Amino acid sequence: MTSADAMPLSKWRIWYRAARPRTLTATYVPLALAAAITLSQGVFDLVKFLLSLIAAVLLQVAANLINEYYDFRRGAEDQKQAGQGMILKNGLLSPREVLIAAVATVAVGALIGLFLLFQSGPWLLIIGFGGVLVVITYTAGPYPLAYHGLGEIAVFIFMGPLMILGAYYVMAVRLDWTPVLVGIPVGLMVAAILHANNVRDIDSDRAVNKRTLAVILGPRAARIEYLVLVGGAYIAVAILVLFGVMPITVAIVLITLPEAIRLIQLVTENADPQLLHQAQGRTAKLHGAFGLWLAVGWLVWLAIQALFRH
Repeated sequence: MTSADAMPLSKWRIWYRAARPRTLTATYVPLALAAAITLSQGVFDLVKFLLSLIAAVLLQVAANLINEYYDFRRGAEDQKQAGQGMILKNGLLSPREVLIAAVATVAVGALIGLFLLFQSGPWLLIIGFGGVLVVITYTAGPYPLAYHGLGEIAVFIFMGPLMILGAYYVMAVRLDWTPVLVGIPVGLMVAAILHANNVRDIDSDRAVNKRTLAVILGPRAARIEYLVLVGGAYIAVAILVLFGVMPITVAIVLITLPEAIRLIQLVTENADPQLLHQAQGRTAKLHGAFGLWLAVGWLVWLAIQALFRH
């Protein structure tokens, strides 16, 4: 194989890295739970589910690219030694390439969303518009959310309750409190991914006046917040099971608790950016496993019910 032949593969790997694939569990998990809820209610639609998944992944990739572009433009990556992406800082892509890709992914995701809008109803327009608005304003615009301590709140709402509700609404064509409530533990865990990132970058973010919640709170309180977010996700599941919103079989999610405890110890007891970088990646994996076992637990419950009906 010649070096010319290897170039496309190398470029694909760069774009794959720019998409920040480890963060995409933040999309897979809400969609998996929306599928479990609609299956339990007998309104699951495979085609609409797959289209929703594609649109949601594209919008999250767009958010990652926009974040890459504007953090680079604002100098937020100048002092970082570890982190996801860093494609522009390392000169692997040009700012123009990243910006064009961000616009393209937003456009395709929005087009799929418009198609789904005509297949469902007007509430999807409100939910989808809110999601696109967060994607764009997270690091862009005159008041970027990530620079004013609103990043965790934004991802909690739109990658927790509203993403599950949106995917549910596309298939069920009605609103329901179940996906909103189920989205609470998911939103807490996805906010923990972002917060782990911000705890790692607290010094470099402060240096460029990027006022993340970690910067505003300070190192000690920021580490406590990580404990609250991760621990709160498990407490929220227990409450939802207790009140019958989720079936008892989702308690299988406790399989992931030992890793959660290890991560809480890692984040609360260390200040080394390299170790905290590992914590950020492992929190994303924990989020994925957390959501997977919730969905599996729900499907097990449905299988048990079907077995007893026959």
